[in-house]
Amino acid sequence: MQADFIKSFKKKAKDSNVLGFFSKTSDSSIIEASGYTGMDFVILDMEHGPITTETLKHHLMACKSSGLLSVVRVDSWDSELIGKALDLGANGIQVPSVNKVEQAIAIVKHTKFHPIGERGVCRFVRAAEYSNMDRFDYFTDANQNLVIIQLEGVEGVNAFDAIINVPGIDIIFIGPYDLSQSIGYPGQIDHPEVIKTIETLARKAEAKNILLGTFCDTPASLKKWANLGLNYLAYSVDIALFAEQLKSINKHRIEA
Repeated sequence: MQADFIKSFKKKAKDSNVLGFFSKTSDSSIIEASGYTGMDFVILDMEHGPITTETLKHHLMACKSSGLLSVVRVDSWDSELIGKALDLGANGIQVPSVNKVEQAIAIVKHTKFHPIGERGVCRFVRAAEYSNMDRFDYFTDANQNLVIIQLEGVEGVNAFDAIINVPGIDIIFIGPYDLSQSIGYPGQIDHPEVIKTIETLARKAEAKNILLGTFCDTPASLKKWANLGLNYLAYSVDIALFAEQLKSINKHRIEA
């Protein structure tokens, strides 16, 4: 049963924040090792990464074995893609390029079983322990899956007020670069208007009991967004972090 695990994750996020990273690796041992480091979650990237359905299954097994909450970024809000990720045992889905309230409503329907949504029903899947779980317990448990949407571009940001009123959304993820462009300061993520906008969005999300997330790739940006009250913080990409660490080690090599 994953309900308690997700509830604990959401409580930690609301009380302070949760920290994770994007993953583009196809090696599940990297996912498993990451869980043992104390990271809270991983976003398994099927939009911009090479992950296949078979690889995703092994990644999700690695997450469960190491206590890492699993989020799958699907490459669209198609019901089949969302359902497949959840059937394999993901704790949540993250959907990119959401620009309209109608999309947000559809995503919730694709993610949840009756009475909340219209997700396709099959209990002979990994998420239901291949039918070992009581079917009704499974349906109830599965409806706790996290729904995370990404707002990108001017249209998405302008729809924020409507989207946060859609029941069933847990987290809204906003890229700081997309936001800076959408309000007229492309690339200037430290511009006062960008910061002010994020603070406003954070207050609106908090009032609706929705978490706000973003991407960061430096310790300074991580601290900045956390101090502004963002709860769901995705720090860089696993392969990039690996490469950066190797470059750092290389600077300290001793020549023979």
